[in-house]
Amino acid sequence: MIRAFDAFSLPLLRLLDAEDAHRLAIQGLRLLPQVKPRPDDSKLAVRAFGLNFPNPVGIAAGFDKNAEAPDALLRLGFGFVEIGTVTPKPQAGNPRPRLFRLERDEAVINRMGFNNDGAEVVLRRLAARAQQGGILGVNVGANKDSPDRVADYVSLIETFAPVASYFTVNVSSPNTPGLRNLQQAAALDDLLARVIEARERVRASAGDTPVLLKIAPDLTLSELDDVVHIARSRRVDGMIVANTTLSRSPMLRERTRMNEQGGLSGRPLFRLSTRMVAETYVRAEGAFPLIGVGGIDSGGAALTKIRAGASLVQLYSALIYKGLGLVDSIKADLASTLLRTGRDSLSEIVGADAPTITAEEWPV
Repeated sequence: MIRAFDAFSLPLLRLLDAEDAHRLAIQGLRLLPQVKPRPDDSKLAVRAFGLNFPNPVGIAAGFDKNAEAPDALLRLGFGFVEIGTVTPKPQAGNPRPRLFRLERDEAVINRMGFNNDGAEVVLRRLAARAQQGGILGVNVGANKDSPDRVADYVSLIETFAPVASYFTVNVSSPNTPGLRNLQQAAALDDLLARVIEARERVRASAGDTPVLLKIAPDLTLSELDDVVHIARSRRVDGMIVANTTLSRSPMLRERTRMNEQGGLSGRPLFRLSTRMVAETYVRAEGAFPLIGVGGIDSGGAALTKIRAGASLVQLYSALIYKGLGLVDSIKADLASTLLRTGRDSLSEIVGADAPTITAEEWPV
């Protein structure tokens, strides 16, 4: 079914404007038959943040912003789905065009700006599928015009706790002016303190919902020191490394589109995001697990991210170029690696290469 969907959809979608193609892909997923997915190899199971993931391959926030097709994505073999970014009030985001393919680089630039239907609508969708099971994370952010952005995060924690498997606190999008300032030490400490306090307030009624922090790959190592120290001291449950980058490698081939404003994702982000995973892993010292995201487009890339320190991985941009069949391909490669090396689980290799990676020259 997935091969057929890819064979039909990929050529068609590539002919369309990138955002129109994305919209059509979401609609197509909603129409897929409700076929039960094949069980995953038990060796691919991962326990992290107090949750049991059937496999380590998730879909990153930004794909299904409004929780329109999470169950279709789970049926297609993802081990978990992260929806959002959701803000308290609906917002249109930045003017179009705001999503650009860099075909020759297998990359994407976006300046979407947290366009979403708002908390009320998304909550209604998640409540309607609450009995379906599966791990579903909710990525939360602040409205662009909010007078108190920290209060936005707090209200979203309280709103979505009954229906979220975990939260991702997104302070790393480059497309909302000033949002990345929340990664600065004092602001981040205040934000995480209030978010964790909100989670604790609703624990009795909503259960224990893990809180993860998503960071930018553009932090300096000194800034990363502060971020990880604060995340540990505030006892967050994990980190996602990393969001899109504002940097532009001189190796990019799409010379015109590379200058579009916004965050770059896809294959060119792989080396930088992997380095940041390794740097975060050595600083976390096992205090919490990491989700690695950025440029994963093969089983080998996923394995590299895991060996850098990620317990789980997320995809998005590569699906534009490789299709949904990439999910099964990555899982098959990871299972094959475990079989070939005589290991029983991926946890045995998490972070194995982190010391080596952090000693290399900084990626360009």
